[in-house]
Amino acid sequence: MIRMPPHLPRPPRSAPPLVRMLLSLALLLSLAACATLTPAQRDHAAAIAVAARSHQVDCDRDDRCARPSALRALAGEALAGSTPSAPRHYALILDRGEDALLGRVNLIRSATRSIDLQTYIFDHDDSARLVLDELVAAARRGVKVRLLIDQLSAISDLDILGALAGVHANFEVRIYNPTFGKAKPNYFDYAASVVCCFRRFNQRMHTKLILVDDAVGITGGRNYQDDYYDWDGEYNFRDRDVMVAGPVARTMARNFDAFWQARRSVPVERLNDIGRRLLKDGVPALAPAAFAHPERVRRLSEEADDEALVGQLAEEAMPVGAVEFAADLPQKHRREAPQPVDATAPRLDTLIAEARHEILLQTPYLVLSEPAQALFRQLRQRPAPPRIDVSTSSLAATDNPIVYAVSFKYRRRYMRELGFNIHEYKPFPEDPPQDRDDVLPTPAGSGDDAVGHRPRFGSSGHGPLGSRGGPDATRVERKVLRTETRPSYLRMKPANRPLPVTRKGVRMGLHAKSMVVDERIAVIGTHNFDPRSERYNTESAVIVHDAAFARALAASIARDIAPENAWTVAPRARPPVLSGLNYSAGKLSESLPVLDLWPWRYATDYAFQPGPGCPLPLRRQDPDFMKCYKPVGDFPEVSLGPKWLFVRMLVAFGGGLVPIL
Repeated sequence: MIRMPPHLPRPPRSAPPLVRMLLSLALLLSLAACATLTPAQRDHAAAIAVAARSHQVDCDRDDRCARPSALRALAGEALAGSTPSAPRHYALILDRGEDALLGRVNLIRSATRSIDLQTYIFDHDDSARLVLDELVAAARRGVKVRLLIDQLSAISDLDILGALAGVHANFEVRIYNPTFGKAKPNYFDYAASVVCCFRRFNQRMHTKLILVDDAVGITGGRNYQDDYYDWDGEYNFRDRDVMVAGPVARTMARNFDAFWQARRSVPVERLNDIGRRLLKDGVPALAPAAFAHPERVRRLSEEADDEALVGQLAEEAMPVGAVEFAADLPQKHRREAPQPVDATAPRLDTLIAEARHEILLQTPYLVLSEPAQALFRQLRQRPAPPRIDVSTSSLAATDNPIVYAVSFKYRRRYMRELGFNIHEYKPFPEDPPQDRDDVLPTPAGSGDDAVGHRPRFGSSGHGPLGSRGGPDATRVERKVLRTETRPSYLRMKPANRPLPVTRKGVRMGLHAKSMVVDERIAVIGTHNFDPRSERYNTESAVIVHDAAFARALAASIARDIAPENAWTVAPRARPPVLSGLNYSAGKLSESLPVLDLWPWRYATDYAFQPGPGCPLPLRRQDPDFMKCYKPVGDFPEVSLGPKWLFVRMLVAFGGGLVPIL
């Protein structure tokens, strides 16, 4: 039972509703403020953490006992061959989840001086804890480690954060933009944030980077959570990272330093909830990891030291020349601070505006801001507009149904006015870049994960993940999916979860953020090309000016939009009567901020039907499209049932959410 502070009276039942609401809001703010430490208490807590930090270093070598790494060696080769006028880089597309995790672990072990890690989500499940243990081990052998996590989805275990505050002198943790100075806000903190600081609460550090020795870095869509590395038993993201080695890493280092020194980046030991624990019990010991699948963790740990295996991965890296790191600064969260031209959104807008022939765009959340729509309209008005192909999520594959509903609402606009060719990713793609043996649930009675090495390159060739099997066809590893969504103001669990689907199996959802312009410029980063990325979140992107690398990225995206992995969105066949009236009514309904309830939609999803007369997939503009494709409905594979009305309501009211999505 929550007791009201004595200085704040209960709202009288007879008071006007507005007065009662204001008093209730004041109560929330008061409750949030009650947990604040005094400056003296905060200093004392920080002193406890600093005093507890070990200074023992387990290595006496100048290289901090770094392990040999073919990935790390790429940086040395690139830097040695670079000049200011002719930079050299190596760039590696990390499509497969386990390759992305293996690369991170291997690079951490190869560090000789420093490791900087910046992320939006850092969980404490198997993959995240593996990386965390590797970071602590690096600090103990003498490497300077800095870990910066956005507060909204930072490590939720306060014991772990408290232990990290005093684990070692070479290890520092900071939390970005902590609500009410806490690492883990509660319900009242979220509710009070709506009243006092809604805009600030929505300003998140979405930038993701791991940087080793200021020489080689990895960035992209992946956070530190099992579902980003194909380790979740229910739902995994089809995501993409890029590793880049060479001079651009120094630009990454300067950007990280700007965030590390920002006022909103608070040392974890100076946060109210962590500080209170330190004052009460001192620094706790970092408990040994309790992995859900220890054999799988052990296997990947061994593979990260396998020089031959890592060498195969390094061989996939491509030599490239000019590479940019377009990145926002923390000043983006100050209204008076202008956006520099090399910030993420302005730089990407320039690339789009300069396109001549083709734009291949991949985003999980196809919700464009008004400036972005205006930009694409300008392209559409050219005498020879560039072709624009878009890869995005279907309702069955997305982790954020609300955002999808807004995208669904504006399908007609995106296709007819902006000329988009839209492909929606399936929840059970037949050919994803995924290690199926690690993803599929462990059969009953078979023990834990298999230990042997598995092929890591090329297609897995195991067929679709989905199954119509019995009750053991899927095993839910986590009841709540903490994906890249914001908590509800009405409850602490994520408000947006994937909707139920019509078959069992381990589902996938698209999360990659990439772009290819004219088959000569490749972009891989964190920017979702949506209003949140443009206005609220800090973002970053690696831009590679190399035709061969751009073609490789285009091939990766083409795999995601192939018929076996995606549905094609196309206009419906015109009804025999009143087609013009239906179109006009639907367009009028779409223009309304709310109440978009017109049942007939401009477009729907189609599935390719190969046959003698249809040997290859077609564009929706092809005269034979309707002969080779069959409609599969607005929301294929979604088990709507009574939720059909829910989805329609999201479409009706979702347009009003665009400013904060």
